[in-house]
Amino acid sequence: RFAFDRCERLRRIAIPLKDDLIEDDAFECGENLATIDLVGGIHKTVASLHLERWRNDMKDEINRIHQILLNYHSFYQTGAIQRWIGSVIHKIEHYKVEHQVVLKEVTTLLELTLWKANLDGNVGGILEQTEVRTTRRQLKRARKEKCVTSGAS
Repeated sequence: RFAFDRCERLRRIAIPLKDDLIEDDAFECGENLATIDLVGGIHKTVASLHLERWRNDMKDEINRIHQILLNYHSFYQTGAIQRWIGSVIHKIEHYKVEHQVVLKEVTTLLELTLWKANLDGNVGGILEQTEVRTTRRQLKRARKEKCVTSGAS
């Protein structure tokens, strides 16, 4: 409590993104506090989000603190900072869940595609079951036509 009381020259701080880190009245330090930098893995997490729209929204939310600090008198800055931290945590948790949903959907689609390709690629087994005589060259050609190339060498 009152951690930065009367630190009127304080212009910038770096803090981790952690709920309940800042106690009430911690930032009654004058009007000079202009920048709060988040440290830790938050920026890496934001960079790994799947959609650019999500990344941009998170960057905007993180940078919103600068406007907050300009608009609030020092007496109210602590509460505003606490609400901002809560908002950033809430948004990143939401996007992490959405990210997992997208990954699950893509994984399912990939598994279905590979399963179908495996079924379609079983030319030899199907031809043997129907008792059609084939040559090795025909099987090789049939398999090559069914292959999915990844671009890897």
